[in-house]
Amino acid sequence: MSKNLKLFLGISYITILVSFLFLLFSYIEISKLNEFSYYKELQNQIEIIIGKNLYLNLFYFFLFCLIWVSLLGFGSPLLLISGILFGKWIGTLISVFSISLGALILYVIANFFFAETVKELLKKKFSKFIEKFKQNEFYYFFAFRLVGGFGVPFGLQNVLPVLFSIKKTNYFFASILGFVPIFFIWNSIGSGLNEYIKNEENFGFLLLLTQKEIYFPLGLFAILLVLSSIVKKKYF
Repeated sequence: MSKNLKLFLGISYITILVSFLFLLFSYIEISKLNEFSYYKELQNQIEIIIGKNLYLNLFYFFLFCLIWVSLLGFGSPLLLISGILFGKWIGTLISVFSISLGALILYVIANFFFAETVKELLKKKFSKFIEKFKQNEFYYFFAFRLVGGFGVPFGLQNVLPVLFSIKKTNYFFASILGFVPIFFIWNSIGSGLNEYIKNEENFGFLLLLTQKEIYFPLGLFAILLVLSSIVKKKYF
């Protein structure tokens, strides 16, 4: 059963990835990617599409995130995209809830079908964290999410709690609260990129970095990295 499910998840992930890339590259004209005016054209088209039916597009994005994350998909590009499509506030809300729920689905699947495999592969490496998580699983998992999972790949972050047998409610709500700061930063960068493309006529990397919508969230990101390092040293 577990081998069949693993095969199904693998095929599903590849199918979704290939379909997404196919749709993306069939819509984008590769030959124009070095033309800044083309990005302005795309930005205008995206704004029109989103504006026509915001709620339906939010639902599509929510559904895509749910499936993508539950199939071990990576998270950072989704955050930039949500910021570009929906702005930093709505983008943060939709990405936090969709990615948190997708991560929970992945955790449930991994815990039900692959618990022994996960423990066999990861228990030795992360054994020093097991006792800490048992003391207060919500608090420590929240801190784990807040510091970005110590650089552990996002898909692995989502299945790692199988080692600690975290309650589903603690997993979900600790994820939501822990995700908010970093998700807001990434969505702000995405939103800033969108505003830059909309308002400027030519691309300049230094000009991009001088935009408040870009340098402010990057500054917050640097502060978060420092705080993450402090939390890691103090509690882990």
